[in-house]
Amino acid sequence: MLITVFIACIGLGALVGFLAGLLGIGGGLVIVPALVYLFHFLDISVEIAMPMALATSLSSIVVTSYFAAYAHNRNQNIPWDITKKLMVVVAGGALLGATIAGHLSVSALKTIFSIAVILLASYMLASIKIKRTRAMPSDPILQIIGIATGVLASLMGIAGGAILVPALSYCGMSLRHTIGVATVCGMMVALFGSLGYAIIGFGHPDLPPWSLGYIHLPALLAIVITSSFFAPKGVKLAAKLPVDLLKKYFAVFLILVAIKMMVY
Repeated sequence: MLITVFIACIGLGALVGFLAGLLGIGGGLVIVPALVYLFHFLDISVEIAMPMALATSLSSIVVTSYFAAYAHNRNQNIPWDITKKLMVVVAGGALLGATIAGHLSVSALKTIFSIAVILLASYMLASIKIKRTRAMPSDPILQIIGIATGVLASLMGIAGGAILVPALSYCGMSLRHTIGVATVCGMMVALFGSLGYAIIGFGHPDLPPWSLGYIHLPALLAIVITSSFFAPKGVKLAAKLPVDLLKKYFAVFLILVAIKMMVY
């Protein structure tokens, strides 16, 4: 059954790579529930499947976000003055989030994931037609946003774009710039979050073969094979779409994921 999971993850990687470039997300909102389902075919217990899905999702996002960030930088979509302020704090938050996850039950992790997705979807739906003209917050507020993003993103197995994009858009930053910031910060969240999951899962007796801590290496390889190719395709399309339309796509995507998680 490992080959079936591998092939499924190749298709999954193509989808999440495209979404990473288009919407500034790492694809974890799709990867996590998909991997929890696929790991059942490998006879992985539900207690192990959830943290493995989170860890593998974050690991794949490292590669996906790198290629997406490279493409966004070439298109001058990344305001580096703000991005640099957020990178360090989101990395610290990601490590903290992975540590917290190691002490939570599977039920708690699923609840956190579901509630957070529903809240994010609800906010995006309500704010589609709202125009923001606020100035960017002070550095301490940005640091709080960064730490909170890192912790929650690590607990959800996502890059944090679903959190940073609406937060920075609310403060008046253009959507394309928020996606650029979210892509770079998502790479930091994924790198340090996956490192944390690898450490806390190291030596666990119930892990399947080909695991590095909670990271499932075959699934990771399959996802990154195609995600790295499709991420620039999403960036290219994002540069052509009207901002309002792009924001609607982002909101609809979150709503669909929220509905899926509610009935899962």
